[in-house]
Amino acid sequence: MTEVLYYAVPFFVLLLLVEALTYRHLQRDGLVGYELEDTRTSLVMGTGNVAVNVAWKLAVVAVYAALYELTPLRLDPGDWWVWVLLFFADDLAYYVFHRVSHESRVFWASHVVHHSSQHYNLSTALRQTWVPMTYLPFWLPLLLLGFEPWMVLLAQSWSLIYQFGLHTERIGKLPRPLEAVLNTPSHHRVHHGANEQYLDRNYGGILVIWDRLFGTFEPEGERVQYGLTTNLTTFNPVRVAFHEYTALAHDLRAARSWRTRWNLLLRGPGYEPPTSRAERGGGP
Repeated sequence: MTEVLYYAVPFFVLLLLVEALTYRHLQRDGLVGYELEDTRTSLVMGTGNVAVNVAWKLAVVAVYAALYELTPLRLDPGDWWVWVLLFFADDLAYYVFHRVSHESRVFWASHVVHHSSQHYNLSTALRQTWVPMTYLPFWLPLLLLGFEPWMVLLAQSWSLIYQFGLHTERIGKLPRPLEAVLNTPSHHRVHHGANEQYLDRNYGGILVIWDRLFGTFEPEGERVQYGLTTNLTTFNPVRVAFHEYTALAHDLRAARSWRTRWNLLLRGPGYEPPTSRAERGGGP
């Protein structure tokens, strides 16, 4: 049950093919659609993510099991309300993880991979990091609350399965009651936008209530421009996977103090270290 996400992969690929074929046979004015090299890169990134997680999940399970054994709390999976609590707890954990992944550069270096495509289709959902270790801290409180490890892993899987379907231009806005509560393709298109008003918005997983509650919600208005504020010029999967780590390492080496290095790691990707007075023309 905990690896239900992997069983869903063939269905992901099938739906991707169906979506791609409809773009070929229908005139869809204004939609970005598919591009061969971009889609190939996304599929390679997704395959690499699965391969890395085969080993990484062993470490995750070990940590989850250790924390679960340490806590005296126990939540019985036989109680229906425990699953309701898990649904909201997992979704909140995802919101926090996702927001930190945009607001702290050391986490962004992993997550930027998912935003590196200038296309927005079901293949984009599969463009995933090869450094999934950044996920770990954000779900640890759930184990300490008494959720069994397999339950937490299952919740993560159902969230990611739901989010796969958000990565499409083919679905417009849903009825207003659904748009008010759920994360939808419209909301998630905003999240993938490089437009100024769309940056760092709509972090939700299944629900959009956390964005509304914490002030990070933005409705879809003007046409979304997908990708990064400075887009990559390569389809090389290795460069896509590690380009931000390379840039971060360069900036850390150039930093003049440990305080600046910590700021580079923990502040957002747009952070620029202050220059010296001499460099600003202000003298020593």
